[in-house]
Amino acid sequence: SNYPSVFVCVRAWRVCFDRVYDATGYGPVFEDQPVETIYPEESPEAKITMSCRARANPPATYQWRLNSQSIDLDGDNHYTLVGGDLVISNPIKNKHVGNYSCVATNDYGTVVSREAGVRFGYLDFFSSEEREAVHVKEGQGAVLLCAPPPHYPHELSFRWILNEFPIFITLDKRRFVSQTTGNLYISKVDLSDSGNYSCFVSSASIAKSVFSKFIPLVPLTERGKYPADIKVKFPDTYALVGQNVTMECFALGNPIPQIRWKKMNGELPSNHDVSMAGAHLHLYNVQYEDEGTYECEALNSKGKDWHRARVSVEAFPEWTESINSTEKDISSDYTMSCVASGKPKPHVQWLKNSYYDKRDLRFSGLTFKDSGMYQCIAENRHGVIYANAELRVIACAPTFEHNPVKWRILGAKNGRVVIECKPKAAPKPSFSWSKGTELLFNSTRVLIWEDGSLEILNVTEADEGRYTCFAENNRGQANSTGSLSITEATKITLAPSNADVTVGENTHMQCAASHDSTLDITFVWTLDAHTIDIDREGSHYERNLNGGSSGELLIKNTQLKHSGRYTCTAQTPVDNVTASANLVVRGPPGSPGGVRVEEIRDKSVRLIWSRGTDNHSPISKYTIQCRDSFSQEDWRDATTSPPDVEGNAESATVVDLFPWTEYEFRVIATNTLGTGDPSSPSPKVTTLEAVPVVAPSDIGGGGGTSRELTITWTPVQPQYYYGRNFGYIIAFKPRDGYEWRKVTVADPGAKHYVHKDSSILASTEFEVKVKAFNSKGEGPYSLMAVIYSAQDAPTSVGARALSATEAIVWWLPVTQHTVEGYQVRYWRKAEDSETSSQRVVLSSRENQTRLDNMRPDSHYLIEVKAYNAAGYGPPSQHLQIYTKKAPPSRPPKIISKKLKGTSVNIAWEHVEPLANESTIDGYKVLYRQASKSTGMLFNTGKRSIDLPMHKDGDYIVEVRAHSEGGDGAVAQIRISGNTSIKYQRNTFTKISPMASLLERALMNVACVD
Repeated sequence: SNYPSVFVCVRAWRVCFDRVYDATGYGPVFEDQPVETIYPEESPEAKITMSCRARANPPATYQWRLNSQSIDLDGDNHYTLVGGDLVISNPIKNKHVGNYSCVATNDYGTVVSREAGVRFGYLDFFSSEEREAVHVKEGQGAVLLCAPPPHYPHELSFRWILNEFPIFITLDKRRFVSQTTGNLYISKVDLSDSGNYSCFVSSASIAKSVFSKFIPLVPLTERGKYPADIKVKFPDTYALVGQNVTMECFALGNPIPQIRWKKMNGELPSNHDVSMAGAHLHLYNVQYEDEGTYECEALNSKGKDWHRARVSVEAFPEWTESINSTEKDISSDYTMSCVASGKPKPHVQWLKNSYYDKRDLRFSGLTFKDSGMYQCIAENRHGVIYANAELRVIACAPTFEHNPVKWRILGAKNGRVVIECKPKAAPKPSFSWSKGTELLFNSTRVLIWEDGSLEILNVTEADEGRYTCFAENNRGQANSTGSLSITEATKITLAPSNADVTVGENTHMQCAASHDSTLDITFVWTLDAHTIDIDREGSHYERNLNGGSSGELLIKNTQLKHSGRYTCTAQTPVDNVTASANLVVRGPPGSPGGVRVEEIRDKSVRLIWSRGTDNHSPISKYTIQCRDSFSQEDWRDATTSPPDVEGNAESATVVDLFPWTEYEFRVIATNTLGTGDPSSPSPKVTTLEAVPVVAPSDIGGGGGTSRELTITWTPVQPQYYYGRNFGYIIAFKPRDGYEWRKVTVADPGAKHYVHKDSSILASTEFEVKVKAFNSKGEGPYSLMAVIYSAQDAPTSVGARALSATEAIVWWLPVTQHTVEGYQVRYWRKAEDSETSSQRVVLSSRENQTRLDNMRPDSHYLIEVKAYNAAGYGPPSQHLQIYTKKAPPSRPPKIISKKLKGTSVNIAWEHVEPLANESTIDGYKVLYRQASKSTGMLFNTGKRSIDLPMHKDGDYIVEVRAHSEGGDGAVAQIRISGNTSIKYQRNTFTKISPMASLLERALMNVACVD
């Protein structure tokens, strides 16, 4: 069992002597490893390929493991090895599902790849059972359950089909599809939601989609309003550092609830986003500080609901200390160390040549057996990471073949010289030095280091000569020689001087040096020990080249950051020397620090800060700025007491703030040279509550349903709430009454109140006023306004269709003297929404009207309202009518024309109406001069007519079919004088019913049997 290790050790020992083997031989290093694979059960390609490729010299051989057990590639015809890849042909679910790993081996050792799972993906069809219809009151919320069929993997995407594929419903603040359950949520149902719905499920992993049986949604016309009720609730969630997380929250209710998100005991992370009208909260690139409890709140005018859940942040394993391939001398000591971070804390294991090694990898006295491929594995419940390294134990006699002593060494007079001696040797050799034939020993000027280097201090020309390093271990010895030459030392001849400037000014730092004439000299400048890159920072630094021995530095447009200690280093290949000076840049003050808030009251706070740097010019004053939660981006100067904050102050009182408002503050310092940068914002604080002082505005109202009083106002802006539990008190009384009636509305966003009282007479004059209140008390009333209670609805409404596009409607007038007119609305019941209805507005003197621009053969709803200056009254009951079918679209075909003395006979074929057209009642014939649009109009039930011939001029004969839906398309004939007839069979026009009415008014009408 030890033979392979001995073989590896022999090869390792040869490293010192065989250059080719040393340059190219190494153990396996993975370039491609298997990945998690989902194989669709219905895949037309009946094979799975697991990738594996390793870089190695000599080339690696490969084996595969399934669930940590070696796969018999020869004994199972499902498996084929292609290079290092494993191909599974005609995979079988209960045989080939599992975790696969690849094993790569060569002379230097063995490594095992990360594990990758093979799973079979599927998405079954929905059940063929019919889905029950869902009946919901208009305004109520609805939930349509998806109940996806069995599937793998678990990740699915959901959409919903409306009536037919591929018509998908559009998501908005009223409709939401959970990507967790697939359910469709409608916060409040409208009549327009009526239809058949199907859940459409897609699996991206296997590229397959299925859809459910249709679910009929039937809205009922009974209306209502309902408080917010959260139905989609995000669960407690685990997120990994760096991942993105989406939380879902959606509520039913009427009015449509507004969704708000917050993080308890903190701000929402800066890397968050809210989408889908508030239903989705996205956290991007999650970090540990994003951990905590999150809340979504759903709010409407009828009530609110909230839900909380915790987001816990954990982490995939990550190396903080890893292993690297290395060569170590035989008999030396060595420790392999792997440290991984992660949450939960990862468990670390070791492999040597693909097998678990339970030893503590601290080697004392390495042997050839310790050579091999080592792997460190860190694992927690979120995943596994691998680190691979080759340990090569070597043994050889000293050799300078690749690293001889430098053949020429230069040293500066009176300086220090170090001559390196670094042969390759294992085990570590002992060292000795000679100068010429003289053996050297440690002294006050000469020192032989432990690594073999020779150090000589205060060198002079007498130290010039040839130096030889000798290295020896138990496998042999070697030596290498170099020559030492002494040069003149470099000296600073002109040192930089201290300088004092103002921001924006220019200055310079001098520097010059003498040096050995045989050597090149360069100058390097540093600022507070950081090297100045003149090429990159050319806008502020420039070298003034006055000969090769000068390194003067020009500093342009100085800024505060340029203050500090400048050091000039004059250096040659042999030595270097430095000189330093200080630069003071005076400018506007730095930003104050430690801004905090104390003594918080309703309209004032006390602000405390610590002084920033004055940048060498005393601070003359401070400016306090603030911003509130209603103007997040806008900082404004705050009012302070006293108004001017002196430069020696470190506190101030900020006044004229809004009560119960969240503020943050910052401080800016100023001196004679300008104004500095603002401080970091203070922690956010909320001022104390106070009684409201702003009343609602634009008091009005009127209209509504019979026996109701509708009162409206413009709500108070949130910054004027001044406290929690904000709401409104509405006071009203009849104009001639004495006692005010008061009601309370607790919704701060409310814009109206409807008071229902069966004793209220229609169009009664009321005085109304509104004031605000909060938990601290009541504010002042608004200005009083005069409004009217609702009018009665028109009664005895009737209607009938006149044609395919016209109808007439009538009603009994409302008796109140305040009525100024009526509004008639009409719309198609199924196809149109009530908001897109057509309207006709009439004066109070009228109680009927004609409706036009209607669609043929359609079911219409009609309502009538009275109105006055206060608004619209209640609508009448909806009246239903059906328009007639469309008139004939084809013109009559003229088949004959005969002259009969002083008349002409015109005949035509009967027009056969289409299935969606009205039955023919007869024909209309218009006989007119060619230059005029009016003439004689004849009605006939026959298919021919005799018309009188005129002696002079051209005449036009127009023939059209007539039905209850209106007049059809027209055929024309031109008759010239008393001699000829010209046919215009192809000229025909659809005549609208309104055009027919105009003709009746403009023409004489004759009837022909």
